[in-house]
Amino acid sequence: MDHYIDLKLLPDPEFPATQLMSALVAKLHRGLHDLRRTDVGISFPEVEAVEHGLGTRLRLHGPAAALDSLLALSWLNGMRDHLHLSERAPIPAQVQWRCVSRVQVDSNPERARRRLIKRHGISEDEARQRIPDSAGKRSDLPYVTLRSNGSGHSFRLFIRHGPLLASPSPGSFGAYGLSAQASIPWF
Repeated sequence: MDHYIDLKLLPDPEFPATQLMSALVAKLHRGLHDLRRTDVGISFPEVEAVEHGLGTRLRLHGPAAALDSLLALSWLNGMRDHLHLSERAPIPAQVQWRCVSRVQVDSNPERARRRLIKRHGISEDEARQRIPDSAGKRSDLPYVTLRSNGSGHSFRLFIRHGPLLASPSPGSFGAYGLSAQASIPWF
């Protein structure tokens, strides 16, 4: 993990930054999935400076060859007019490290009721009594809104930037560029 590339969203009068960031992460997910590499991580350097959301900057982290391979794919089609892509650069000499991971929040009581009905064969009324509308969990974590390629349903991908670390922790990254174990350089 020795290089990075910044993708900075440009202001757009038609689309809010949160919507553009969601579209960018969805496209990145497809690119990482197609590339089938586990050595590219992501972070959102502005996350602590913005009140809500992830900010307007997505940073890709990884070996130079992995980042070059990712950029050689056509995953940025349709987004190039909405962002500024930096040159690939080596990470600075003095950095801290942190894990950027997905947090799954079961915030949909209707989905939980459907699962309960299917698994236990109970009535809809009984499921509603067991899981009231107020049972949905809430999270203050920033997120992007994505659409499942399998079911077509929209979902929120909640993202946690873990505590700062003095040294890197090894591991691999998933198809969203996130990992609960592997750290990215933070600068």
